[in-house]
Amino acid sequence: MAQEFYKKIYTHREFYQATVWAIRSLKHLVAARRHKLLSAHQIERIMLAVTEVNGCEVCSYAHTQMALEQGMSSEEIRNILAGDTSDLPESDAVAVFFAQHYADQRGKPSAESWQRLIDQYGEASARGILAAARIMTVANIHGIAISALARRFQGKPVAKTGLAYELSITAAILLYLPLALLHALLADLRREPLLLF
Repeated sequence: MAQEFYKKIYTHREFYQATVWAIRSLKHLVAARRHKLLSAHQIERIMLAVTEVNGCEVCSYAHTQMALEQGMSSEEIRNILAGDTSDLPESDAVAVFFAQHYADQRGKPSAESWQRLIDQYGEASARGILAAARIMTVANIHGIAISALARRFQGKPVAKTGLAYELSITAAILLYLPLALLHALLADLRREPLLLF
């Protein structure tokens, strides 16, 4: 089954907020990797799951290549990108399901799903999983606009987007990134919660 692209189109507000959340969470992914709480395969499974829900064409291709280079089987990658989680390693199932839920809810997971993640993996790993989902969400929002713009230049415009959207989201990262860095720093200094329910 071929992957469906452009499933979700995000607003500028969602893009900016997702960027802030990703920056705030990045340190948790770095810590989870440094302390060997999350493997490269686990992170790729999470990122592929988010990409499948959002339908980002360029992210799908890029993360397929990364996953293959890390030794994941093409069948497992294909299944995750098709939404088939039947052959996931049992140890990664809750993380992947959380990532799918996170993307499906546009970055607003339920308190119950977050608690399940903590119960399954512990808080440090759960924060790393959340960070992977958040980082992939930002990449997907930007990647969807970039790939739609590329298709437009190939004479195959995407029905869900327009030229103004594609150009503005593609360019917005230049403005959003420095503002989001400052916003994230202030949020951390104020000790704002990492998740809102």
